[in-house]
Amino acid sequence: MYWETLPSWVWVIYYLFLFLTIGVGILNASRKRMFALSIMTICLAITIPIISTVNSIGRAEGVNELEHLVAQLQQGAMWSIYTVVGNLYLLVYCVLFFIKMKEHNSHLGFNYKQR
Repeated sequence: MYWETLPSWVWVIYYLFLFLTIGVGILNASRKRMFALSIMTICLAITIPIISTVNSIGRAEGVNELEHLVAQLQQGAMWSIYTVVGNLYLLVYCVLFFIKMKEHNSHLGFNYKQR
């Protein structure tokens, strides 16, 4: 059987994002910053790829993972809603982390603007 899949660079970027998010979640959880959100982030970053992979196994021939996800989302499949909402949460979590890190560094005097 021949199965369609997304290009390798898409998977590299996606899994780098997941590993980065897990690392940030572990870092924040160990420092007790945004603890509950960090634990939720770690759980989501681990379960989303597993759920997506398991549910993409039975996709039609000639359909890649993203097309299958969008089709299932249009049909209201719970796993696809979980995957999309979970990935959006992970993205927002990372953005919030980097905003807070920038604010924290500016309070420490790492602001390189000359006055």
